[in-house]
Amino acid sequence: MGNPYTGEVTLVLDGQRRPMKLTLGALVELEAALGADSLVALVERFETGQFSARDVMALILAGLHGAGHDTTADALLRADIEGGAVGASRAAARLLTLAFALPEAPV
Repeated sequence: MGNPYTGEVTLVLDGQRRPMKLTLGALVELEAALGADSLVALVERFETGQFSARDVMALILAGLHGAGHDTTADALLRADIEGGAVGASRAAARLLTLAFALPEAPV
């Protein structure tokens, strides 16, 4: 299940549990991948339900890279994600939430 106190979220890809984490480097990757001016805009898209499938996949890929996995975007596009689009969206939203949660206020 990942360690929420360190910002980890677990996603099952192709039957294997994979931890994800948004490190500073992963956040830089995410901004570049989405051409975002700020992460605040991305957070707002998730908070208002205005996110795209591209946002979800970019978040998951950045989270996998942040946790040390060398998964490529092409491999992720072909992967079977447990829970499908809904499971992927929930994991991405949780990942983003935990990246910005204060340690004193666990989510």
